[in-house]
Amino acid sequence: MAVSVRGLYFVLTLFLASFFGSVFMLGPVLPLMLLSPAWYRWITDRIVATWLTLPVSLLELVFGVKVVITGDAFVPGERSVIIMNHRTRLDWMFLWCCLLRYSYLRLEKICLKAALKAVPGFGWAMQVACFVFIHRRWEKDKEHLGNMLDYFCDIREPLQLLLFPEGTDLTENTRVRSDEFAVQHHLPKYQHVLHPRTTGFTFIVERLRKGDNLDAVHDITVAYPKNIPQTERHLMLGLFPREIHFHVRRYPVATLPAASAELESWCRERWAEKESRLQDFYSGQPRAFDREGAARVPPCKSELRVALIKAVSLLYWTGFIALCFAGLWLWAPVRLYFLVVVGVYVAQQKMAGGLELVELACHRYWTSVAASGDDKMADGKTQ
Repeated sequence: MAVSVRGLYFVLTLFLASFFGSVFMLGPVLPLMLLSPAWYRWITDRIVATWLTLPVSLLELVFGVKVVITGDAFVPGERSVIIMNHRTRLDWMFLWCCLLRYSYLRLEKICLKAALKAVPGFGWAMQVACFVFIHRRWEKDKEHLGNMLDYFCDIREPLQLLLFPEGTDLTENTRVRSDEFAVQHHLPKYQHVLHPRTTGFTFIVERLRKGDNLDAVHDITVAYPKNIPQTERHLMLGLFPREIHFHVRRYPVATLPAASAELESWCRERWAEKESRLQDFYSGQPRAFDREGAARVPPCKSELRVALIKAVSLLYWTGFIALCFAGLWLWAPVRLYFLVVVGVYVAQQKMAGGLELVELACHRYWTSVAASGDDKMADGKTQ
């Protein structure tokens, strides 16, 4: 099948917005990281959030994707871990349609594979956003994940961390591996989900709870009743989902088990519930989590406000991309600035391994400086 015009428009718009946004919107803020990582994080989270509204605008306004959200919803602004079944490779992006209505996009961080940070534009923006990149090798990921979580706790910036405990999206091949795991561990075979990996989830919850930076766990089940775009290639072909359904269960942190083994069992129980919920979803008519289609908690933004945000986002980013092309074409200083910032992104990637690692190093430096100053003041008082 040939690439469709609307699929190409969607992917190119997102890429150009992330590429130029990384250079012209995030680039000027990068030096602030060296002086105050906490302020840098506060500002860049809000800049990145403006880009996260763009996919929502394109999906819903341009391509007419319908979003249905049922269940417990969110308490706006609360700090949480979001766990979700990984039906397609694009679930993380579709989730923004839900978070735009029920939460604040500036709070979201995602655990995702480290290879993505090297992608120009998208990867640079995710580095600046301080997403958590993992290599899927627990021995290597544990220390980095702990450092990232401790940093979020130290700066007291609220976050909602999206985690896919299944580790990969649902396909025929991954379902076979999941079934083999089930047989080895005397577990039931699942049709609509994969058996979750509980080690990372347990570590994250315990670390955030220890740092007093967790209010709840949001368990989200996503389903696609009419068609399922499995990969980015499907979007390039113009095969967008006609409907996306989210069902939200909110669990306050006080209700979670304290022991690690019990927390792992708790996570596995949620996946057994997902399997049952999805079985009912796909076997019933109409296909829905709640046949009445109503959420128990209203969204924090009205549909009018959401519609205005989407319209403004689409207009802003369309104009921004056009202005960037004009600036590069017409003014030599703009071209020079562009080359310098792109060079910074490429160089730091090779030298430091990513801007999120530079941010952590800056935070450790200023923390040590502050601790040294406190020690000197204490010594002065004792003398």
